[in-house]
Amino acid sequence: MSSQRREDDDHQTNMASDTQGKPYNLENVEGQARRSAVSNKNGELSTKKKWESKLLSASCWNKMIVISCVIAISLDPLFLYIPFIDEDNKCLGMDKKLRNVALISRSLTDITFLVDIGYQIIPGINKAYEVINQGKEQWELDWQSTLIRREEIIPFAVILARELNWCSLVTDLLSVFPMPQLLVGYLFFEMRRSGYLERRKVVNFFLLSQYLPRIYRIVLSSKELTRTAGIRVKALFNLFLYILASHVIGAFWYFFSVQRETSCWHRTCGKQTKCMSTFYCDDDHKTTTTMIKLLNTSCGIPDDNPQFDYGIFLDSIKIGNTGHIQFPTKLCYSFWWGLRNLSNFGTSLTTSSYVWENLFAILISVTGLLLFIYLIGNVQTFIQMRTTKSEEIRQKIDLKKDVIETWMNKNDIPDGMKKEIMKNINKKWEEDKDGVLENIFNVLPDYTKKSLKYELCLKILSQEPLLQLMDDKVRKMMCDYLKPVTYKADDIIFQMDHPINRMLLIIEGTVLTYKHTRGEETTKDSGDVYGQELLTWSSNQSGSHSRPICSENVQCRTNVEGFVLLAEDLVEVSKCERWKLNDDP
Repeated sequence: MSSQRREDDDHQTNMASDTQGKPYNLENVEGQARRSAVSNKNGELSTKKKWESKLLSASCWNKMIVISCVIAISLDPLFLYIPFIDEDNKCLGMDKKLRNVALISRSLTDITFLVDIGYQIIPGINKAYEVINQGKEQWELDWQSTLIRREEIIPFAVILARELNWCSLVTDLLSVFPMPQLLVGYLFFEMRRSGYLERRKVVNFFLLSQYLPRIYRIVLSSKELTRTAGIRVKALFNLFLYILASHVIGAFWYFFSVQRETSCWHRTCGKQTKCMSTFYCDDDHKTTTTMIKLLNTSCGIPDDNPQFDYGIFLDSIKIGNTGHIQFPTKLCYSFWWGLRNLSNFGTSLTTSSYVWENLFAILISVTGLLLFIYLIGNVQTFIQMRTTKSEEIRQKIDLKKDVIETWMNKNDIPDGMKKEIMKNINKKWEEDKDGVLENIFNVLPDYTKKSLKYELCLKILSQEPLLQLMDDKVRKMMCDYLKPVTYKADDIIFQMDHPINRMLLIIEGTVLTYKHTRGEETTKDSGDVYGQELLTWSSNQSGSHSRPICSENVQCRTNVEGFVLLAEDLVEVSKCERWKLNDDP
């Protein structure tokens, strides 16, 4: 590093000496500006890397993409409600207020896709830049007027293309493409009578196809979402997909109803030689009174024997849903129509002989069937997951029960107390099967805890010489103050030259005691006690209050379970009148 720094310093010195004596001209200024620009660009790339790594996690971003897709699909059908029928003047109008709301809402949702596109492109650019400039000296990068040279553009593009995830990128690009804005907001109201029917089919095709990339994006992102989310979130997500599909199908049903009536107008007008109307309310060529009467006869909806078969769109036209009425009214009715026919797979639809109408009815049936299969598949997956999880929990409980049974047998727990302990443990697992039982004392009632401490600790305390001379009730009082503890392997329990603040009763595990190194050490196993010096210290209540000093290190060799009696609690026990020798008068 130092040699490299010296070379860079020498290089800068030589550069400075070469320019000595030269005037401070424009060429020198431009060279410095280029080096500053390159340095700034390198700093921007570094900033982008930091921004990319710290801003959002992948999981959080996937959730945002799914939510954005769902919102976008919910808002896109608003464009289909923009056209309406003016029955009195027989013309096609535009709800300009709804159009403005739809345009603004769609633009806001597109921001998320644009950011996601940036997320995908920036890492590829950074990687391609690193590969292209690999092996270059720093002074070469400083003197480049651009990030890459002209001859490096093609290799840079090849590396970038190799790094990008084209499937996801193209999906986002198609999702953000302003298709409904162009098709419904502009092109649909610019089609004149010549070739109207053919161009309308093209518009319908692209309007339907725009949902494919958004649905595909939901499928891609929802896999991660449904894998990490809870059961309730998955159920709500499946229900919302069903509602969303009903909303989209209802909007297309309304849009096709408007088209079906205007198609009848154009066909009737095509049979008249003097028909010059374009059937647009904002157009100069208004529909004449004679033509309106003719359209009422040819395209009207009498109570019996209508001249034009509207098929599945008859209800929308008959009740005036396609007219210039309040938007919530037509939205709710169209949504109800979509939900009803999606739920029964379109079996109640009565279609005409019109091909595209029948294809739309088929689409409704297939969509309803697919959503039903998807829902059933998720239900089966849920049942299978619950069954597998229940089996895993049962095996875990059985294994834990065996461990507890072995532990109780090893410590000679009486049969009556065994039943009481297992009863409380089973009750705990019934309440929370996912619960972790680290210490059985956490689930036992107070009276059982007390009895269990007597059973485990009285024998150990009775082995201490000083406590053998004391009343049995003193030892029971000490048991009442005992607290269960658990230490992990290699934990330091007592440290050399530190005051002893507790007495340890080892129930399970092994500890090592040593002076300064681990060379010469002794072990203490279950049934042993450490910190007995506190017994003598607490007995001498009139003496010094300084606690005894630990003369060695005490470290866990394995996981250790036991009980501790704090020095403060031992002092309280020593104040008892029975803290005396049994042979005292």
